[in-house]
Amino acid sequence: MRTIAALQAVVTANPPVGGPTAAELDAIEAEMPVISAEVELLDVQISLLDRPATEFDERRLRRARRRVLDAHRDLLNLDATQTGGAA
Repeated sequence: MRTIAALQAVVTANPPVGGPTAAELDAIEAEMPVISAEVELLDVQISLLDRPATEFDERRLRRARRRVLDAHRDLLNLDATQTGGAA
């Protein structure tokens, strides 16, 4: 029987040790409002896949889209104030 071996080096030869750094955790925490808003938008979109949208559903979808845009705007403004420049 012939063995099969990879011809290239393993992509994750040196996995990170100790988990995410404090800076990485801070970046994730800063992006959590965007992540939450995008998850909410995705939930609304999934709920509308198999049925026609009612007026209430359309309103819910618009609000979810607005929350995503607001969260992105707030994150960009936060980045701009922290770096001292324009985004």
